[in-house]
Amino acid sequence: MADKSKTTIIVKKIKKGHEPHHGGSWKVAYADFTTAMMAFFLLLWLLSMLDPVKRSAVADYFANFTLLQSGQSFMQQSSVTPKESNTTGQETAQVQSHSKQFEEHLKKIIEEKLKELKDHIMIDTVEGGVRIQIVDLEGEPMFPLSSADPTDKAKAILKVVAENIKDEPARIAVEGHTDAIPFRGGAITNWELSTARASSAMREIEKNGVDPAKIARVVGYADTMPLIKENKKDPRNRRISIILMFEKGQKTSNPMIQGQ
Repeated sequence: MADKSKTTIIVKKIKKGHEPHHGGSWKVAYADFTTAMMAFFLLLWLLSMLDPVKRSAVADYFANFTLLQSGQSFMQQSSVTPKESNTTGQETAQVQSHSKQFEEHLKKIIEEKLKELKDHIMIDTVEGGVRIQIVDLEGEPMFPLSSADPTDKAKAILKVVAENIKDEPARIAVEGHTDAIPFRGGAITNWELSTARASSAMREIEKNGVDPAKIARVVGYADTMPLIKENKKDPRNRRISIILMFEKGQKTSNPMIQGQ
């Protein structure tokens, strides 16, 4: 008798969806682009937070940077032995110690010779050196309105500063800053004015004995780096900054500081 049992075969058909017209590679490229832009703007922000001495060191590094130098790769150059690291640390400590001593010395000089103008002068230690800031006060500008010619008061301050920094083993940066009040006439902007005032201050300290070869840079920042951040129109934002960047391993020629 024939086997009447039947075998049932079920066939499942899997419907394939339509392939996308475009792959996902553009998403990866877009993500890479976005990440790169974020890193770029983060770098700009970090650089804006650095003090002038650090910015100068970073600029000098990249200005002279090469991947291959004297047969060594970048990775080989970046390796520092413990002895070198210790020496560098000692030199940095010496520079900071000298900076602090020079700051105190200069404050005493200002108190003695410029007592009536001392409120216009701010001195502090920054990494690698000392910063001297000559600021406007309400109704007592260091430069006439819209002018790059220093007043007699500004000249008196710059003369004393020059006499006391000319023999220091340091490179010198001169910076001009303005407040955030824009010009009405439109002839020049705060950028040109801050740069012109920095140049005038440089010429004034050179006239009083500072070797032009020591001048590392002269630059104007307009109102982009206010001293009084909570009030960008404060007159103290109008200022000249003279920054001494001391060289490692060199001693001051000023006997008053050497004796401290």
